[in-house]
Amino acid sequence: MKKIGILFGKENTFPWAFIERVNQKEGKDIIAEPVSVDKVIQGEASGYAVIIDRISQDVPFYRAFLKNAAMSGTAVVNNPFWWSADEKFFNNCLALQVGVPVPNTALLPSFELPADTSEESFRNLKMPLDWNYIFDYIKFPAYMKPHAGGGWKSVYRVDDVEDLWKKHAETEQLVMMLQEEIVFDDYFRCYCIGQKHVRIMPYEPRNPHHLRYDSQIKAQGPAAKKLLDTVHDYVMRLNLALGYDFNTVEFAVRDGIPYAIDFCNPAPDADVNSVGQENFDWVVEAAATMAIDRAKAAKPGQINLTWGTFIGAGTTSEMATLAGVPAAKKPAAKKK
Repeated sequence: MKKIGILFGKENTFPWAFIERVNQKEGKDIIAEPVSVDKVIQGEASGYAVIIDRISQDVPFYRAFLKNAAMSGTAVVNNPFWWSADEKFFNNCLALQVGVPVPNTALLPSFELPADTSEESFRNLKMPLDWNYIFDYIKFPAYMKPHAGGGWKSVYRVDDVEDLWKKHAETEQLVMMLQEEIVFDDYFRCYCIGQKHVRIMPYEPRNPHHLRYDSQIKAQGPAAKKLLDTVHDYVMRLNLALGYDFNTVEFAVRDGIPYAIDFCNPAPDADVNSVGQENFDWVVEAAATMAIDRAKAAKPGQINLTWGTFIGAGTTSEMATLAGVPAAKKPAAKKK
């Protein structure tokens, strides 16, 4: 018998519904249960064919446990080695290479020196930066967010240069991104499960958290179909390149063009109280199906992780080919 485990923290609706659905669909040769960890010994197998990871981003002990489990044959969703290396600024660079539009974005050094460094540690950083170029490229108003953050933590809207200086001083040692504001007509949050199942959900990030999925697509007729087809295509491009089996991608639509805003969400919100019953039922079913397929395909004693096309690419042109799309040129900044 093969076991599917789910590793989770405070969430109460998705993990138990996932376990129940897997056991309804299988329950004999494959069973699902909460992961139980009583010891972690180097090189020892976890006992699970598949583990769905919902919490290691907050618990380093679990991330180390999952890497050990993966080395011993567990198919960990999502790949803990890639998750540890991934971050949002890199994601934007990758998106451009696979032909997905993203907002103009620049990387900012941390306001405070990182621990155990001094000004001598930054001899290669020219100060001041070329702020005029950066501001002309991004324009104001803009958004500032951690380059490797999540959960809408430490996200700022900045109105002008003085506002940027003031808010940047609050970020301490965080490395931030300064990003063009996309004034959007439509906004979508999209589940992608198993790199093949996609659910596009109208989303309103300006609403209170529990009402963000209470939205309707504004585009109509042929324009709506074209937009949704494009969003679906972009979701697939990004997840195939990144190699995530459980992720969400967010798009802000301006002038009919969907810009990928946030697409590194390997433990995305799946709580029924926020996503709504229909979206909840879909993600439970898709995740259960994906986990069962991975359990059946898992080979004992082998590495059973999923890797994106980016990992196998040696050059930019190879990466674009592996992603199945032509390499993209950096979009020109919109004139105002």
